[in-house]
This record gives sequence, structure tokens and C-alpha cells, in this order.
Amino acid sequence: MIDLASLAVSALAFFVVAVSPGPANISNAAVAMSYGRKTSLIYGAGLSCGLVFWGLVAASGMGAVLQGSLYVLMVLKVLGGLYLLWLAWQSGRSALRSDAGKVATPDKGRWFWRGLILNLSNPKSVIAWMAALSVGLGPNDGILAVAAATLVCVIAGFINNALYSLLFSVSGMMAGYRRLRRRIDGVVAGLFAIAGLGLIRSAFAR
Repeated sequence: MIDLASLAVSALAFFVVAVSPGPANISNAAVAMSYGRKTSLIYGAGLSCGLVFWGLVAASGMGAVLQGSLYVLMVLKVLGGLYLLWLAWQSGRSALRSDAGKVATPDKGRWFWRGLILNLSNPKSVIAWMAALSVGLGPNDGILAVAAATLVCVIAGFINNALYSLLFSVSGMMAGYRRLRRRIDGVVAGLFAIAGLGLIRSAFAR
């Protein structure tokens, strides 16, 4: 039998982790302010699907295997860190542009893949998943309980990304971004660079 209270605890724990400012949420907010709600929702869907992948990895028990697989995890972290540094470079280039006019909107279909790649490139998501699932699940819970907990966490992840898209795409936020575009893009570039370098450094930490 599925314990609804345990499911709620897992969902809440995952949502608290998911809603905290990180590379995915920062990038989603920047996309929403730059290109609007529709593009950000597409991007957020990609981010959410990336989270689903790591959730399935954690729920299947492969998360623990991955955490114990030194070289595989190292490679994943390095690749993820390099991707974050590439995003930092892109944001930095935008911050250096003096033209505060309209920026051409890339093909919306690409935004889904950008969001997907960003979260797929962050193996640390497995840790968040394993923590959330362990909070609400007990040693005697079966496959059905694990599947239900994973599902509610997936829903929480989609809700989080949708909220970021809706909040940061309101007219006031977008107008503020247009006024402070270069500063905001500079801050975003710095945050991406810090996250990327931190992920690469953690790959070689013992």
C-alpha cells in the first residue's frame, strides 16, 4: 500500500531542492526574461525531461552504482562542467554586446534540447533524487512505492520549471531585464563559470 504522507514528503523534499537557485533555474529565468514565456516553457520542459532521466537512474538503483563508479562519474562531471563553461561564454558575449536592442530568437525547437542537455550534463542531480526518495521511502517499500515517489518528484520538477518560466516572463521582469541586460548577463556568466569550474574540480576531488 502506498503511503500518501510519504509521497508528500518526497515531493516536498525534491521541490525544495529543485526550486533553489542553480544553473538550470538561473538559465530558465534568463531565457524567460530574454525571450518570453513560450520559449521558456519549452526550455523548462527540456530541463524537466533531463531531471526525469536522472530520476529513473536513481530509482533503478543505478544512482548508487554511478556514485561509486569513480571514472564514469569523473567523465560526466568534466563534460557537464565544460558545458556550463560554454554557457558562461555565451552569456559573457551577450554581456559585452553594447546593443541593447532586440536579440534574434533562436529556433524554439532548439530550446527543448538545450534544456535537456543542461540537466543531462549534471550528474549531481542523482544526489538530489536519491536524497528526496530516501526521505519518503523506507527499507520495506516495494517497486510500486518507488515508482509513485519518482512520479510525484517528476511532477514537482515540472511545476518548478513552469513556475520559473511564468514568474520571470511577466512584463515587469522582461522590461527590467532589457534595462539591465548587460549586468544580468554578466552575473549569469559568472554564476555559470563558478558552477562549471566547481563541477570540474569536484570530478578530481578525492
